[in-house]
Amino acid sequence: MTDKTAPERFLKAGERLDDLCHRGRRLIQRPDAYCFAMDAVLLAHFPRWRPRDQVLDLGTGTGAIPLLMAEEVARVEAVELDGTLADMAARSVALNGLADRVIVRQGDYRAMERLFPGGRFDIVVANPPYYPLGQGKISPQAARSQARHEVTATLADVVRAARYALRPRGRLAMVHIPERLDEIFRAFGANGLAPRRACLVQPRADRPPNLVLVEAVAGSAAGHLKWVPTLNIYRPDGAYTPELLAIYGPESAASAPEKKG
Repeated sequence: MTDKTAPERFLKAGERLDDLCHRGRRLIQRPDAYCFAMDAVLLAHFPRWRPRDQVLDLGTGTGAIPLLMAEEVARVEAVELDGTLADMAARSVALNGLADRVIVRQGDYRAMERLFPGGRFDIVVANPPYYPLGQGKISPQAARSQARHEVTATLADVVRAARYALRPRGRLAMVHIPERLDEIFRAFGANGLAPRRACLVQPRADRPPNLVLVEAVAGSAAGHLKWVPTLNIYRPDGAYTPELLAIYGPESAASAPEKKG
């Protein structure tokens, strides 16, 4: 049960409570650090969840994805390198009364053998850094730079960690940018993952896609990729499209920026 009586006791100096607009859940964040964006919300709704699924969230940040899909699956484990973010995520789990469904641990998923010995997860989700070092301006704020640029983990590191954690026929769901789709597919192939579903996301119908959602299966044969209809975020008048609102509702749509930055 969500603790609605004294939520302030979960906060530390400089933190705030943000409304996830989902089952009354709130998320602890810092306005001067990394905050979740629409990327995470779209990813949380992309996989086809099953009640028995055991899920791992790689690089959970402040923990938005586990809070958005916790009731859909049996259990979520989330790992975050940054100790401050991991602590905020863990307190958000406690605040929302989800300690029986979500476990947050601080650690480096590049060392999966120590964190999670043996592949045991049905689904791994990942919202990794989009840009390699040397591309674009790196934020002086550590949490933001790690969320946007491959400061600590590369695309190859993410896919390798996911494959290690997955059971046979388990699925990796990831959000990334279309410009790196060729690299994504190469990383999948190098780690025994085959893409099965993909969806392009574009700001408006007359704009090029700026995000891609992709799902791959461990230990499956290639050649069965299905593209689902492209998701447009905005209508020509600037309002959110019915397709977006159908994913997570009008209140949630207004709660997050379009893309992490």
